[in-house]
Amino acid sequence: MLPAAESPAAPSLALFYATNHRWLKHWLTGKLRSAFDADDVAQDTFLRVMSGHHLSDIRDAKSFLCTLAKRVMVDRFRRNALETAYLELLSQLPEAVAPSPEVQQSQLETLQLLDRMLDGLGHKARQAFLLSQLDNLTYADIAVQLAVSVSSVKKYMAKATEHCLLFRLEQGL
Repeated sequence: MLPAAESPAAPSLALFYATNHRWLKHWLTGKLRSAFDADDVAQDTFLRVMSGHHLSDIRDAKSFLCTLAKRVMVDRFRRNALETAYLELLSQLPEAVAPSPEVQQSQLETLQLLDRMLDGLGHKARQAFLLSQLDNLTYADIAVQLAVSVSSVKKYMAKATEHCLLFRLEQGL
């Protein structure tokens, strides 16, 4: 049996792209005030369509693409904010101890990967995980800091650990 995206009733990806790309790019240009950024976000949006959506499940292409494009824009803004913060931190280092451009790029990619991984966690689970991993706090100390029970911290940590393991599997890490 053919997957839904390839069934005769489903539009082809090429047709879906051809039908909607110009409209999406125009809509994004109005939002982003840049045709270049709109091109990038439109392409990333269609890459997401290719990577996980069955075209036959899409009822309203424009609404679907707007929702997906908004998610792409949020991810892009967050990545840019993270990069800006990282570069600002690097600019404060003495030149003698600043990492090489290759190491900087590798560190930035690692930060962005960690950001994507942590994005899928709830606020309290993310806070508990970061306090445990970065500050090396005990579960009791985390419970005090988050004003929750130790049993809640254990649940947050179990959830965070499962989330991180699934993320690694999905990313092939």
